[in-house]
Amino acid sequence: MKAHTAPSATETPPGTGAGRRTDLPDLDFTVTGARPMADAAVPTLVFRLALARSGGGRVRSVSLNTDVRIAVARRRYDRADRLVMARLFGQPEQWATSMHPLTWARISTVVPPFDERAESDLPVPCSRDMELAVTSYFHGVRDGEIPLEFLFSGTVFHDGPDGRLRTAQISWTKDAAFRLPAALWHEVTGRYDGGTNWLPLSPGTYGELTAHRDRHALTSWDETVSDLLSRAGNTAGGTAWTP
Repeated sequence: MKAHTAPSATETPPGTGAGRRTDLPDLDFTVTGARPMADAAVPTLVFRLALARSGGGRVRSVSLNTDVRIAVARRRYDRADRLVMARLFGQPEQWATSMHPLTWARISTVVPPFDERAESDLPVPCSRDMELAVTSYFHGVRDGEIPLEFLFSGTVFHDGPDGRLRTAQISWTKDAAFRLPAALWHEVTGRYDGGTNWLPLSPGTYGELTAHRDRHALTSWDETVSDLLSRAGNTAGGTAWTP
């Protein structure tokens, strides 16, 4: 599922088959749930992560890096979804080769000491920048579940056989899957800015939009864009208009 650079010959990551060293802790990861982060400054989902250790000594801490990706090829898309999918990945006949995972976030966290099992939170911001492919994807998929991949790397600080502090790298094969209800992303982002969306504009475009709003005494940006769309529709129907 994931691709990482293999460690050097002098490093032996845990959990790599016959060469596994039993004096090193081998961590397994499971994503058990997701919830909105209360009172966050920006829309944020918190994923609950369960860790289980086998082998090695007690874990003193884990410096954990997590890549979160959308496994876009692992769900079906209905007719309503396909307009967004076509914008991101081309026509349906191209999807077999064009639907690569979308990177959502890279999160760095520190897991506190534990013996055999622990739980930790992974806060993932939900950007509302529609220029980002991942935001366009979330915005376009409103029903069902979104398949996610969590790819783990980092360093485990643990007790060695002599009781001294030792370090070990997390195996590059460690990952977890989770299916996020699409409605949860929309619920979280809808709590901010009155449920509106925003688009980044260049200074020139913003200036022209402001001038159009002032010329026509429009009271809001939503009304301004709606007015432009209405005029564009009239133009497409054969009725000329001037800004």
